[in-house]
Amino acid sequence: MRYWNDHDMGGWGYGFMAIGILLVLGLLVVVTVVLIRHLGQVPPQRPPGGQTTGPPSPEQLLAERFARGEIDADEYRHRLDTLRSGPTGPVSG
Repeated sequence: MRYWNDHDMGGWGYGFMAIGILLVLGLLVVVTVVLIRHLGQVPPQRPPGGQTTGPPSPEQLLAERFARGEIDADEYRHRLDTLRSGPTGPVSG
């Protein structure tokens, strides 16, 4: 008895095998592209708004103090006007 000739793959088997290989290869390509795009993202060099990183300006510090509630609106406006008017001499704290 010869069994190996009875279980040979026909034309449909080769076709399904080729389609399966193409699907697996396509899936591998898609996964590779997604991983490269995800891992290759470079964080932005500047924060949004175009501001450069570095020490905050005196006006920014004053605005942060006002936002935290450390100073009231009148004191904020007075200090802001003082900052914008320029140096007037020694400042005592």
